[in-house]
Amino acid sequence: MLADGDGTAGQAECAEMLRRAGMRRTRQRLALARLIAEGGDRHLSAEALHSEAQRAGCAVSVATVYNTLHRFVDAGLLREIAVAPGCVRFDTNTAHHHHFYDEETGALTDIPGDAVRLEKLPAPPAGRRIGRVEVVVRLVGRGPSEL
Repeated sequence: MLADGDGTAGQAECAEMLRRAGMRRTRQRLALARLIAEGGDRHLSAEALHSEAQRAGCAVSVATVYNTLHRFVDAGLLREIAVAPGCVRFDTNTAHHHHFYDEETGALTDIPGDAVRLEKLPAPPAGRRIGRVEVVVRLVGRGPSEL
């Protein structure tokens, strides 16, 4: 997990995280890792991280941000959440949990893992196993009782 919760991750801590994940510690990866870690638990888009990098004076392309985020996902440092067609967020909280997704605002909010109970899952195809189950509860306008 890249986010350290208190927003104090330094260069050395980020370099060590990347080393433990088996990743080369490039200047751009270190800069992006530090920006992610300093933000605490959150749901990032690649575009938002690119903007943060630009404001921090880090010369990095949007393509590099996407590639780096996907490498962090592959290394288990982030979780990728596809919330809608063409809308992907990168979650700094890699612990077991689910999400509310507000379709009007685009807000993504954590739901504790134990707050969702699934009674039964289908058997996976032959030769496959279930790695994890992620629930995204989609929110739309107010209900009739809330008007």
